[in-house]
Amino acid sequence: MADKGKILVVDDDRLVVVTLTYGLSQAGYEVIAADNGDDALEMAHARRPALALLDIRMEGKSGFDVAAVLREQYQIPFMFLSAFSDDDTVRKVKALGAMSYLVKPLDIKKIVPAVDAAFSSLNARRAAAFASRARPEPPSAAEAAHPAAAPAATAAIAMAVGVLMHRYSLARGPALDRLRRMAQAHSQPLDEHAQRILEAIELLSPPSRH
Repeated sequence: MADKGKILVVDDDRLVVVTLTYGLSQAGYEVIAADNGDDALEMAHARRPALALLDIRMEGKSGFDVAAVLREQYQIPFMFLSAFSDDDTVRKVKALGAMSYLVKPLDIKKIVPAVDAAFSSLNARRAAAFASRARPEPPSAAEAAHPAAAPAATAAIAMAVGVLMHRYSLARGPALDRLRRMAQAHSQPLDEHAQRILEAIELLSPPSRH
């Protein structure tokens, strides 16, 4: 039974929807799906998913339109799926605050760790918010000097943990322990080594095809 979280998948290509629904369900997620923006927003209102995977170019409401509503009205985080990676598209993706941007053709073996990483990041944010409410602590020297650095570091660590989970078939806890050992072996802070892993993956990824 799915218990890792509820995901809304939105794409006007039925094959993509079926592939993602099957793959994410097999990975332990509850998946709800729509093939257009209007239905997606109705589902978001009624079912309140924890994360949305949005195609960008669709008839009617685009993925960008849907993302703006999810962010402003429902505070539902989202990732984009697209066959386009031009500069204008990337700028819009960043401006909307997407958690990730996956370029088609899609490989479910890459999407699952990306989704795992997104959930790890969301869980880390919730835990940090809960901890700050329960027992406020002064910021570290690095956080005080660079207030935006802490969320970015948390996201990088969460994504690196997701990569290690997939690469070595580990649960989240052991994957985090492995990341810590790797960082210690290279005498690097945890967030810096996490970023190093993500940069290495980016370099090894095949170039996107338009």
